[in-house]
Amino acid sequence: MASKPGSLRHSLAVLGTAAVAVEVLLALADGAAAAAGGLALITAVALALVRYAAGGAAQDSGYRRPVRLLDSRAPALGGWRRIVAKALADGGEAHLATVMRPQLQRLFAARLAERHGVAMYRNPQRARALVGAELWPWIDPEATTPQPTLPEPVLRSLLDRLEAL
Repeated sequence: MASKPGSLRHSLAVLGTAAVAVEVLLALADGAAAAAGGLALITAVALALVRYAAGGAAQDSGYRRPVRLLDSRAPALGGWRRIVAKALADGGEAHLATVMRPQLQRLFAARLAERHGVAMYRNPQRARALVGAELWPWIDPEATTPQPTLPEPVLRSLLDRLEAL
C-alpha cells in the first residue's frame, strides 16, 4: 500500500530507510563497533521522537485553563488605589488612557466572558447591551473616552456595573 508523501506512514518509512542505510554504511566503513554506536544513537533518537509525539496531545488536552483575559500580573488592592488616584487627579488624562481604561476594559472583558459568554472585542454590540449604553463609551475598545478625565461618579457606576454583571 503506497502512502502519501507527508503522511505519518510515509515519514516513518523514509526515516526507517535512512536509518537502515546509515547502519549499513557505518558497518561497511568502520565495522561492527561503529554500527553498534550508530544503532544506539538511532534508537535513542527514535525513542525521544516517539515520546515527543505521544505526549503532543498532553500539552492541551483540556486541562489548560481557558485563555486568560487578565494580565498575568493583575494589580493588587494597593496598586488599584494608586491607579484610581492618578486617574482621578488633575492631569490624569494620560493615566486614564494608558492605565485605568485598559484595566477596566480587561476587567469587563473577563466578567462578560466568564458570566455571560460574551467576547467583548468580538461582539461589542452584545457587550454594550449588557454593560449599558451610558457606561459603554468609557470601556468601548473601538473608541476614545468621551471626556479627557474620568469623573468619580462615572467610575463608581462602572465599578457597580462590573460587580452586578
